[in-house]
Amino acid sequence: MTSHISENPSPLRAVRSGALADTAAIPGDKSISHRSIIFGGLACGRSRVTGLLEGEDVLHAIDAMRALGARIVKDGECWVIDGTGNGALLAPEDPLDFGNSGTACRLFMGLTGSYDFATTFTGDASLSSRPMGRVLEPLKLMGMQVFEEQDGGRLPITIHGPRVANPISYRLPVASAQVKSAVLLAGLNAPGITTVIEPVATRDHTEKMLEGFGVPVAIETDGKGARHISVTGQQKLTGCDIAVPADPSSAAFAIVAALIVPGSQVNVPGVMMNPTRTGLIATLIEMGGDIAIENRRLSGGEEIADLTVRSSELKGVSVPASRAASMIDEYPVLAVAAAFAEGDTLMAGVHELRVKESDRLAATAAGLTANGVAHEEGSDWLKVTGDPKGNFGGGTVATLLDHRIAMSFLVMGLASEKPVTVDDASPIATSFPQFTDLMAGLGARIDES
Repeated sequence: MTSHISENPSPLRAVRSGALADTAAIPGDKSISHRSIIFGGLACGRSRVTGLLEGEDVLHAIDAMRALGARIVKDGECWVIDGTGNGALLAPEDPLDFGNSGTACRLFMGLTGSYDFATTFTGDASLSSRPMGRVLEPLKLMGMQVFEEQDGGRLPITIHGPRVANPISYRLPVASAQVKSAVLLAGLNAPGITTVIEPVATRDHTEKMLEGFGVPVAIETDGKGARHISVTGQQKLTGCDIAVPADPSSAAFAIVAALIVPGSQVNVPGVMMNPTRTGLIATLIEMGGDIAIENRRLSGGEEIADLTVRSSELKGVSVPASRAASMIDEYPVLAVAAAFAEGDTLMAGVHELRVKESDRLAATAAGLTANGVAHEEGSDWLKVTGDPKGNFGGGTVATLLDHRIAMSFLVMGLASEKPVTVDDASPIATSFPQFTDLMAGLGARIDES
């Protein structure tokens, strides 16, 4: 039976805090960090990456890329990558361990799935409980074979690519930037044109970064609004310099904390504002959140901006299902914001939460229950009835090895009447190792329970 708590759990407790203030220096975006390592490792020549997120998930990606032949070293604040060249990855001698990172695992399945060698993928208990079938299916169409997998397409998995991969045209059955990116990565080592058709737009970091490394990406929108994204395989990627912007998914915790803790004003500089990632900010503004977006600019092909967030009286809203792809990782912390809003907040079309690091929909609902927050849960929706005075809390939340569940409910405890405890904060290190120190620097009261 899969364990959903680490061997050495680290409980934390958040207590109602005074006004939060100062600047929150959010670490680099995880999606961009992963792709920087992969494309830098696949490129000819040298890439230099600044602002890389040095959480456990990205460090696992670095180890995996090294195992495939790339040379990656840290030079001061910069990561220097000497790539293998497209089509020249080496067969790994040992299984690739991705810890808790579903993103890295799925992207590397695409990366190696078109190579004529075997690769074994492993991970921790949480990752090993998550299905990989949605990535494996299109890769099988390209000629990849699965030699080993656990029930339902779970880790450990061993794959072996074909002698020559088939370029395919693949329509995504569900909106998933990970599946899209995996297919495009496999297509880089296939002769001809590989196309991914996405009926619902997902984050487009892979397409933008491919262009940055010198690989043209053709994007067309058909009459039904679906995007057709095509790459021609066996092209040269050229090393380049990348400055990783602040992660909007990590910034979400400081933003919501500033909104719900009375008297707060927090500055969050350099946040990525890619439209495929800003659903939470749009929703919080609709709820009455005072979020000033200033100094919009471009960095490495991505739009970034500085945010000033002030405490606000929030009101419940209905979040359309069409917005889910642009904020799928932020629903747990949105549920926390909704707990302090006047009225009901309905989040629809969130079935994808069921297959994250945990069943995030169930984990979020359970955390609300443990702390006395009124809510209703459906198969793909969650409704939260808020209490602006925060007359709840006092519970212990089972994080289920999920970093975002842990951070979200610690944010709740900063404004709730009673403290909120999470049973294990150790998973936070996978994406945001500075979280506790950063929040304490703003004035948050988070300590060992």
